[in-house]
Amino acid sequence: MEFINNFPLFMIVLSLFSGVLCFMLPKEAARRYTIIFECVMIAMACAILWYTFQGDEAFTYTMGEFPAPWGNEIRAGVLEGLMAIVFLVIMFCSVVGGYRFLVLDMDESKINLYFTLVNLMTAALMALVFTNDLFTGYVFLEILTLTSCGILIVREIGRTTLAAVRYMIMNLLGSGLFLLGVVLLYDLTGHLLMVPMQETIAELAADPKVLPVLSIAVGILTIGLSIKSGLFPFHFWMPDTYGWATPSSAAMLSSLTSKGYIFLLIKIYYRVVGTGVLKQMPIQSILLVLGLCGIVFGSVQAMHANNINRMVAFSSAAQIGYIFMGIGLGGINGFTAAIFHIIAHAITKSMLFLTTPRLAEVSGGSLLFRNLQGSGLKDREAGIFFMVGALSMIGIPIFAGFSSKILFGLAAMGSGSNVKLILVMVTLAISSMLNAIYFIRTMIRIISLNEHEERKTPYRHKPGYILPMLILSGINLFLGLFSGVVVGWIHVGFSMFS
Repeated sequence: MEFINNFPLFMIVLSLFSGVLCFMLPKEAARRYTIIFECVMIAMACAILWYTFQGDEAFTYTMGEFPAPWGNEIRAGVLEGLMAIVFLVIMFCSVVGGYRFLVLDMDESKINLYFTLVNLMTAALMALVFTNDLFTGYVFLEILTLTSCGILIVREIGRTTLAAVRYMIMNLLGSGLFLLGVVLLYDLTGHLLMVPMQETIAELAADPKVLPVLSIAVGILTIGLSIKSGLFPFHFWMPDTYGWATPSSAAMLSSLTSKGYIFLLIKIYYRVVGTGVLKQMPIQSILLVLGLCGIVFGSVQAMHANNINRMVAFSSAAQIGYIFMGIGLGGINGFTAAIFHIIAHAITKSMLFLTTPRLAEVSGGSLLFRNLQGSGLKDREAGIFFMVGALSMIGIPIFAGFSSKILFGLAAMGSGSNVKLILVMVTLAISSMLNAIYFIRTMIRIISLNEHEERKTPYRHKPGYILPMLILSGINLFLGLFSGVVVGWIHVGFSMFS
């Protein structure tokens, strides 16, 4: 079974090769190849999760003949396997579920180029998940940024061009700060591999004079990834980026790109800085405050949106705040809640962004709320799937969002601080109330016909849309009903991080 040790490298290299291959294939062949390839990748990720869970330990793959600290390494454990599965399933569902609109939104001659970008994005995400080296993380961070801009700008309208330029500027700023943080840590430790760097940082942190310098380096790195993932107050690019992208792109950008950045940040905190050293820095307290602010401000802005896509986009800003709130709470419970919410939010937001254009399609092509009246009755499948995602976002029991909020509450209670407990509980209550206001209002609108409007035969979808939405809905319900199973996997994964 040691052959499975090669799978992380295969997943990265084959994704890069697939990107080149799709560039040479015609559009339909590129689509079919990408779908089959994503299924193969999911099978490989499942094998990694099974292998590491059964063996009860992670494994490291050394690239080339050079050991640490000169060589490059890839590492895989339960948590890496789990995140790879989640990312790949969402990629598969986004490609399949949003393809119909992709054909409508872009030139047919460029569709194979879109799948080239999708495969390169897959390579970047897998590299961020499995890398054991900070500089490799930076390289694929840039690849992820470029491919994200590419899948955004394929919808050739003025608003997407403007959104892509803004997105690129903010992400390049974040990348520059991340690289600066990596350079400072390399200058202090002399290492780029995570484990040797963590050992050196633990020694340096024992000196009170060096700790502030370490805090600055880690802080700069954190700011860079916070900008790229859309933490408050850096979330202003989200509405246009997610709201005007083609559905497949919006689902991938909101569910995968930002989550890849955050997962890399969590890996750095655990495997580079070390949770013991991190507690000595003010970074977690700052992230907690910004996360709480992001939850409230994102929810308020979503409530005032007049466009369903912008509402879901601002809601994404609030959900990013939840994740950083968990990181700010710290401890195994806080980080577990953050990882669980990364999964829950990624699954739910991809559902919503794949569904909203279907509701708009039966409403004269308009995303404005005033034109969406009764759209859930005209397109029943889209209406049902939207309500599943909306109920999860509100935090209704049996759905993933409810389990997330329970985990955040438990993390706050275990933080040992009454101030944090009060702040988190009050923010959770306010956010849940605001979520209920704008999501329930939307659900009522889409299932209510105007008095003068006649009931028409509902729009019927092809399996290409129904299958991915059933997969995402099933995972959402699994996360809500069997959250303990996933939490157990996350705990095992964190135990392998040390």
